Amino acid sequence: MKFTLRPRFARFGGPPMVSRNMISSSTAADVARGVSRLLMEEGYSPILEFTLPNGRRLDVAAIGPGGEMLGVEIKVALTDLKGDSKWPEYLDYCDLFYFAIPPDFPDEHVPQETGLIVADRYGGSILKEAQVQSLHASRRKAVTVSFARCAAERLSRTLENIAVAQTPNLVLPDAD
Repeated sequence: MKFTLRPRFARFGGPPMVSRNMISSSTAADVARGVSRLLMEEGYSPILEFTLPNGRRLDVAAIGPGGEMLGVEIKVALTDLKGDSKWPEYLDYCDLFYFAIPPDFPDEHVPQETGLIVADRYGGSILKEAQVQSLHASRRKAVTVSFARCAAERLSRTLENIAVAQTPNLVLPDAD
């Protein structure tokens, strides 16, 4: 099975010119939005803040058209990136793993063994492909089922919130 995303620089007019600022002016939410847009363009279905079976939480997880699992850790502060020792624990649950940073973030500090996405709130570009790791079939199934359940539960809660908001004077039974 071959998993690839196309490296693209057009979104930012070429490889980013980054400042040496310690903290980006972008927020993690802006980067997450751009990463999600990029992944959807590439045929992936992303969700934010997905908890893996080992208890670690990915900032963005996405499932691809072939069932591949892609994980993204977002960094907007250099101190956060330098102090992050937990990211290798994500690798056992992803076929592809990326760090995502905003355009003004110093990319030389991103671990070389991971993929790299640069994103702002409007979209993103893949600057470096992630190394492909194939998940064991049983682990893939567990992660895929967990991903599907998480996405379905979030959709159900969202639809419930919409229904409640559109129904004035709705009396809900106690959940006790």
